[in-house]
Amino acid sequence: MSGIEPRAGAALSGRKIAVLMESDYVEPEIFYYERRFAEAGAEVHFMTRLWGQQSITFTGHEWRVPFTVDRGFEGISDRELRSYAAVIVPSGIVSDRLRYTDDVNRLAPATAFVRRALEEPSIITGVICHGLWLMAAAPETMRGRKVVAHNNLVGDVRNMGAEYVDQDVVIDGNLITGRSVYHCHLFAHTIIGQLAETL
Repeated sequence: MSGIEPRAGAALSGRKIAVLMESDYVEPEIFYYERRFAEAGAEVHFMTRLWGQQSITFTGHEWRVPFTVDRGFEGISDRELRSYAAVIVPSGIVSDRLRYTDDVNRLAPATAFVRRALEEPSIITGVICHGLWLMAAAPETMRGRKVVAHNNLVGDVRNMGAEYVDQDVVIDGNLITGRSVYHCHLFAHTIIGQLAETL
């Protein structure tokens, strides 16, 4: 969980941003969000499916860096959800791990959580790279929307009924998508810019 204190007087002072987490996260990306959003004044909360535990320690993909998360998204109320300015689905294998569901006839809790965020106009939902895997079971959330994703997911994007746009970052209403982990800085800056405009 982030120990970085928001900078007083920054653009996003008093705003909260949720970042979904699981093992095999991309360390440079997650560490960038942890620091960059806090630098902009936001309070950054990392969230996961806790499976009834108080916390879970995940390991990164490249260097196996441990990262402990003690906030869960399951059971979060509508009021608490609306207290977040943004919900972010990061790149890599995080979304594939989070889309596991015990009952294949029900949405994975993480997919249901992000769907709820997308339904709230006041919340920016950011999805980057392979993060769109998480929404494959809820294609209606992407249908008709302009998005970008990793080249490997262009077929998935089209199967969900979304319109692929060949740009590094794409804004479609309260949905912001990024091409790949290598564009996470542009993705984060775009989210910060959009949130700053709504203050």
